[in-house]
Order: sequence, then structure tokens, then C-alpha cells
Amino acid sequence: MEDKKKRKKNEDSSNSDRVTLKKEIGLLSACAIIIGNIIGSGIFISPKGVLEHAGSVGLSLIVWVCGGGICTLGSMCYAELGVTIPKSGGDYSYVTEIFGGLVGFLLLWSAVLIMYPTTLAVIALTFSNYVLQPAFQHCFPPFIATKLLATICVLFLTWVNCSSVRWATRIQDIFTIGKLLALVLIIIVGLVQICRGHYDASFAYSGWNFLNYVTEEVVEPRKNLPRAIYISIPLVTLVYTMTNIAYFSSMTPEELLSSNAVAVTFGEKLLGMFSWVMPISVALSTFGGINGYLFTSSRLCFSGAREGHLPYLLAMIHLKNCTPIPALLLCVRFTLTGLSSCTHNLINYVSFINYLSYGVTIAGLLYLRKKRPNLARPIKVNLLIPISYLIFWAVLLGFSLYSEPVVCGLGMVIMLTGVPVYFVGVQWKEKPKWLYRLVEKLTYKGQKVCYVVFPQDDPSETEPLTAKATD
Repeated sequence: MEDKKKRKKNEDSSNSDRVTLKKEIGLLSACAIIIGNIIGSGIFISPKGVLEHAGSVGLSLIVWVCGGGICTLGSMCYAELGVTIPKSGGDYSYVTEIFGGLVGFLLLWSAVLIMYPTTLAVIALTFSNYVLQPAFQHCFPPFIATKLLATICVLFLTWVNCSSVRWATRIQDIFTIGKLLALVLIIIVGLVQICRGHYDASFAYSGWNFLNYVTEEVVEPRKNLPRAIYISIPLVTLVYTMTNIAYFSSMTPEELLSSNAVAVTFGEKLLGMFSWVMPISVALSTFGGINGYLFTSSRLCFSGAREGHLPYLLAMIHLKNCTPIPALLLCVRFTLTGLSSCTHNLINYVSFINYLSYGVTIAGLLYLRKKRPNLARPIKVNLLIPISYLIFWAVLLGFSLYSEPVVCGLGMVIMLTGVPVYFVGVQWKEKPKWLYRLVEKLTYKGQKVCYVVFPQDDPSETEPLTAKATD
């Protein structure tokens, strides 16, 4: 009996000392990642663009509801993929598993090189603009000041993410609650206006799949991943729709269209001396968005390196903090480069690729159903759900190709530049020995500088899910 207790104690000690990604993301933090990444600055600004293209108040509200509905269909498909292929990396991991290395690498290439860094740069600059705006009320803040504050913000949040997964998730929790409270304030004020008799009056949903990028750090992912998705998407849809109703209850369409920041104009009109709440809310919202993008994009780099599609150093984690420091440093390096470039144009090109990846991933679900029908699937959605999503996706993709063929074409060109990189960097195995020695030397130096090692695998979570069911 004494020997058994000692063995048990030694096993527990060994497990606690494992260098592996820590499961710090519970249900609340999982919801915060989804909600926090969807709700950036968009809902505070985007209603103008939606109304402008919809042409009427009623149709714009329908667009917001339909956008949430389409995201719900897609997120249900991602819930099945997330528990069937329980790997971090989201779209990239699923597409690589289903369609092979080249297709997965092309998604990884465009995301790591351009999509995430430029998006992060734009969010950081938006944060800086709103923080500095009170000091420059009658003009735009100097770009050098905006860029400096954005850089400080990105570096600070990178340090937080390098130091502790728990700190990063707590920041996400707090700022998500903060932005929800700001939107609740808008909704309440709008409802008051409606009660007083004032009736004058899809594109902000990106980020709904981000929890799938950190699946391996979710506590009980088979339960909490789908639960978080099913809670978060309907909640965001409700909040977005009610927020727009609040805007329209107190602003005419003309006032809304003339505003560059709808929430700020709303606050100035109805909140009086408390109008400062709105620009601060936008700043806090974007701050949380930066944290969420850093957290998830680093896991994408980590997953790509683990598959051999990026340098192996990026698949290592800190010996004590268990955070993917090399992957985080790569993300912040590209982001800081994006702060100095014409990021808005790049986002237009790569947004098409981002949207394209959704359809490819969900088409992969259908292909996987046919290719491996006996694969264990803890969640199995009705086939009408992915088919319905793909119909909406194909229609919207067709409109994009028709209305912006140059933007879509250049986006594809950017993506396809990864083809030669894949064949030279990944497929070509007989590289010169001196090159292998150089890479090994650089990897070793990187390990010493970052104090990182390869994480130990824990197959207990993944083997039962990926095992083939018996007939």
C-alpha cells in the first residue's frame, strides 16, 4: 500500500512538471475569446457602412441578423471539426488534415505573413487614435504619436502573452466584459429613446472561429468548445442587432451616414457630459482585440511549425511559463512591420483569402464525412447546415469576384506566392548539409535566448477522437 502511494505521488509530480501547453481556458474564457475577437471596433463604427450599402434602416437590420445567422451555421460546423480534429490551429489544422500540406500551407502563408500582422496593425492604430483623440479634439493625432502608442501597446501585450497564459486570458475576460457593458449602455439608452416615442431612425462578425485556434489549451474541449460557440454567437448577434436598433432610435439615417464613428456621435448626442465613455469604450475594445489576435495568431504559428511548415523553433514553448514565446515574437515582428506599411490595402486583398478559407474548411467537413465515415465524431451536425453555409458562401464569393475582381485576384496572387516556398522549404528534403547545420545552429541559439523546449505530447486528449471507429 505504501509503495502504491509513493508511485502515485511520483506520477502526479511527473505530470505537474510536464512542459506542455497548459489548459487554462475554461468556459468563461472560451466565450471571452470568441466574443472579444468578434467585437472589435466594428460595431462602434461599421453600422455606417452597412446602412450605406443596404439603402434602408430595415434592410440594414436584416443584414445584421442574417450575418449572425450565417456565422451560427459556420460555427456549428467548426464545433464538429474542433472535437473531431482536436488540434490548435483552426482552419489551417483542419485543411492540412483533410486536403494535405500544400493547401494548409497556403492558408498558413497568407495568414502569418500578411493577414494577422496587418489586422493587428490596423487594430493597434485604431486603439491609438481613440486614446489620443481627446488631446487633439480639432485635428487628427500626429501619425508618429499614433504609431508610437500602437507599438507600445503591441509590445506590452506581447510581454503579457509571453509571461502567462492565465494573464492573457484574464485580460481577455475583463476587456470583453467591458465592451459588452459599453454596448449594453448603448442598448439601454436606445430603449429609453424608443419608450419616449423616438422612431427616426456580416461584416463585423469576423473572429467567430478563433477559439478553434487554441483548442489544446481549452479545459475539456469536447464539452467547452461547442458550448462556448453556441453561447457566444447568438449573444453577439443579439447584442449587435439591439445596438443598431439603439442607434436608429436616436439618429436619423442621414446623421448616421455622416458620422465616422457612430458610437461616438451617439454618445455626444445622448450622454451629454458622459459622452467620453464611448471613445474610451472603443479604445478598450480594440485593446482586448489586440490581445485576442496575439493569443490566437501565435498558436497558428506554433501549429504550423509543429507540422513542419515553419521553422521548428516556433513549435517550442517556455520551460517554465509554457507559452510559445518564439511564435509570439514572430507575430509581433511582422505586426511592427505592418505598422509602417500600407496595411489597409493589404487587408482588402487578404480579407478575400480569409473568407475563402471559411468555405474551404467547411467543404472539408463534407469531404471528411465521405472519406472517413467511421471517424469518431462527438458532435455531428446535420448535413443541411454545412450545405446551407456553403450556398451563402458561394453567393457572397461570387458577388465579391464580380464587384472587386482586382482585389480578389491580387489576394489569390499573394496566396499563391506560397507555392514555390512550400516546394522549396517543405517538400525539398535533400537540401545541402550546410543549410541544415545553419538552421540547427540558429535553432539552438534561439532556444537559449528564449529558454524554450519542445512540448511533451499528451495523447490522452487526442487519440480517442482521431481513432477510427470499428464497423
